[in-house]
Amino acid sequence: MKLLLTSAGVNNTSIRDALVDLLGKPIADSSALCIPTAAYPMGGPASAWRFITGQTPLPMCDLGWKSLGVLELTALPSIGDRRWVSWVREADVLLVAGGDATYLCHWMRQSGLADLLPSLRDTVWVGLSAGSMVLTPRIGADFVEWRSAPDDRTLGVVDFSIFPHLGLEPDNTMAGAERWAAEIAGPAYAIDDQTAITVTDGTVEVVSEGHWRLFPPAA
Repeated sequence: MKLLLTSAGVNNTSIRDALVDLLGKPIADSSALCIPTAAYPMGGPASAWRFITGQTPLPMCDLGWKSLGVLELTALPSIGDRRWVSWVREADVLLVAGGDATYLCHWMRQSGLADLLPSLRDTVWVGLSAGSMVLTPRIGADFVEWRSAPDDRTLGVVDFSIFPHLGLEPDNTMAGAERWAAEIAGPAYAIDDQTAITVTDGTVEVVSEGHWRLFPPAA
């Protein structure tokens, strides 16, 4: 897949331009499916509704897509992959809400979406916070909220971890990011809400109008 991993959505010109570049066409000509699943454990149904309807300050579903549908991962096992896989393959982009990354990881595996990802070569994945973190190898113990999570491991689609919302007090300070990175031990990025990371064919690039830091793997 082509990845746009954000902290707070497509909220500046640089990130929007990166999205259009990944799509290879205007947003207005692109079909999207939004995935609100991660929002439920932490924000509840109101949070999921705000994400779907674009009623948040985190631009994702309200960017002017040609079409927009909802892909609720918890429903997919009861639908059957003969139906929902075609919906995913026909979409240009998947918009993935923030919330609880371990809960999202669980339902990506249970639904079968995680297994489908390697075959979606032209699809763009746009993650928001937990929607980005779920593709990393680990999120760190501080970000594990779901009580049923066995540990902090996630899907490992990319080989680096992400500390989002850098600079938001009191929890997401640079000092907090440093402690988190020491626990992660592997390569990791701390990114603020004006920053995103793109991944295309294994090439990683940071797109930023704000602040970020790369933590190299521990020696």
